[in-house]
Amino acid sequence: MEKHIFLVGGGPPFTPKMAKSFVGLLGFNKPRVAILCLDREGWQDYMPIYMEAFKQYKKVAFDFIPLPTTPISEALVTLQLSSGIIIGGGDTSLYADYIVETPIADVIKEKYEASTPIIGFSAGALISPTDCFISARDNVLKLPVYRDGLGLLKDVVIAVHYSEWDEEEHLKEIIERFPKHKHYGIDEQTCLYFRNEQLVDMEGRGVFTAEDGELVNINRSFV
Repeated sequence: MEKHIFLVGGGPPFTPKMAKSFVGLLGFNKPRVAILCLDREGWQDYMPIYMEAFKQYKKVAFDFIPLPTTPISEALVTLQLSSGIIIGGGDTSLYADYIVETPIADVIKEKYEASTPIIGFSAGALISPTDCFISARDNVLKLPVYRDGLGLLKDVVIAVHYSEWDEEEHLKEIIERFPKHKHYGIDEQTCLYFRNEQLVDMEGRGVFTAEDGELVNINRSFV
């Protein structure tokens, strides 16, 4: 079975071409998309921003899984019944705490292996690969922090909010720490699409990686 994951360098909304691709992968006549998010003040008001990109392509129902207040048993059933999964943005360390190395992660991985498309926004994108390296700008310690990720992409490591947070030094540190991986700095409003763990498309602003020792924007190659 083919595997599909979309990594977004910031928060929603989703980019339009990738939204169309995601909807085309849902497969069901009446698809349901589960959104994993943090239970914080005002989270309900934020959900329409996640949903709006998909409405023009297909009628999609959405189920919300705010963490950690949603009972694990309820979260697992919702994920198992979903035809697509979104992992939202916010505090990356909390997403790692509430999802990685929990029964939720096991179901996400099972669904991914069974061709259910996954989207990760910002924090959700960071925890999707095997290795998650959190920027000093993105945690209370104000230091780079390593966390285990979900393992949906085995040899990819990313930085998000790349241009907006001036993350060039962070991406260089990622490259030094994981020299055998593929490395991407992803701007906000920018999405990378991996099929069977291979980068096949991108949309949005800058996507940066090292070429001949220099960090370059490769998104121009996909125009």
